[in-house]
Amino acid sequence: MKFCKRYEEYIRGRREKDLPALDLKKLKKILKRCRVELQSQPQCQEGGVDVKCLGSCAACDGIFFPFLLEEMSAAVGYFNQRVQELLEMHHASGLGSCLPGLQSKLLNIHVLSVICSYISCFGGKYQLNHESLMLESKDLVTYAIMNSIAVRKLLKKYDKIHFSKQGQAFKSQAFKMQIEILQSPWLSELMAFYINLRQTKVKNESVIVLSGDCLLTFDDDKPKLLCEPFDSIKIEIDLTCSICLETVFDPVSLRCGHIFCYMCCCSSASVTIIDGLKSADPKEKCPLCRQQGVYADAVHLDELSILLSRSCRNYWQRRLITERAERVRQAKEYWQHKCQAFVGI
Repeated sequence: MKFCKRYEEYIRGRREKDLPALDLKKLKKILKRCRVELQSQPQCQEGGVDVKCLGSCAACDGIFFPFLLEEMSAAVGYFNQRVQELLEMHHASGLGSCLPGLQSKLLNIHVLSVICSYISCFGGKYQLNHESLMLESKDLVTYAIMNSIAVRKLLKKYDKIHFSKQGQAFKSQAFKMQIEILQSPWLSELMAFYINLRQTKVKNESVIVLSGDCLLTFDDDKPKLLCEPFDSIKIEIDLTCSICLETVFDPVSLRCGHIFCYMCCCSSASVTIIDGLKSADPKEKCPLCRQQGVYADAVHLDELSILLSRSCRNYWQRRLITERAERVRQAKEYWQHKCQAFVGI
């Protein structure tokens, strides 16, 4: 089955959720019309060979890319919001670990209404429907992968029709604008959340690598998140911090989607752990992709922390001891500096 048909069937089966999806038919019609127009253009000589005088494509520049940009923004916005709602539902139920800062955040009416739809009443006691959360978290991961592949195929088709690299240039632009759905900081947290739910359901913490489509795998003791929703389609997320070159500890994901240890991230942003990443200079760049302004919206990956702490117990305990000592040291230096500044020393 061609991917376009598979994508359309996938979206058609989820119309009741009113989720944003790429209008592949409309986008392909634009490209088809563009191909016809290009074929009608006159030939010109270049190096003794007849080639099309392509130039710029007004139809695609004025319609295709703006429309695709709007569709991608809607998809990643929906994905990020829905993942946060799922995590809030889980933690608000009291069955999950407390999300830092959640107590200071009131759940809005919409989130509460969604929570109620996932809760069933048994003998006056409310229990969270784990299977519903698992199904939706799995479906959201598939949604992200399907949309990313659809965009990639559209841009590849654009370059093939126009004999250009403008499609790849648009892909790079989308990455800088943080609208590429696979770079969402919530994707790795969602995958870890799904695996944690599976572990909770079987009630066996010794199970680390689970069979299925979302897995935590180890390659030479280096952990990775792996998802294979369909044959020949998979996504891998490396969980090695590129700063300390160890498994990420107390992981955070920057707005660009790259994952680091929290203390490593603070060090690269030239801020203390007391001030936090939100105090980072907007001009500070990601250590990997060199994008600016990615620290203020950093996401603490609590579900990923839970997953790694269960899966790498010895390593986690060792890092816990060293990190605690370093945090105490930095806290002492910070407050000593504040006291000295206060008394004028």
